[in-house]
Amino acid sequence: MQIIYNPAFKKNFNYIWDYIACDSKESANKFRQQLQLKIESISYFPYKFRKSYHYDDENTRDYIFKGYTIPYFIDIEKNQIIILDIFKWVDK
Repeated sequence: MQIIYNPAFKKNFNYIWDYIACDSKESANKFRQQLQLKIESISYFPYKFRKSYHYDDENTRDYIFKGYTIPYFIDIEKNQIIILDIFKWVDK
């Protein structure tokens, strides 16, 4: 399955990366590399993670990574996984 990144994910990820990079760019880059590997692995078992608490759809799942919630949508017809957002401790 092809992985597509929603603009909201990109924007919020950049805020998180900048925050981590204030202390250490090395840590921020390590976070990005680990997250990218984990997101790429979703395509092998897209329904592995729980149904999203934030969206009322069976095809929208929540992946939790180091305390961050990453909701993603599985589009079976287009054979895509759309990474919707990334957030932490937010009431969405």
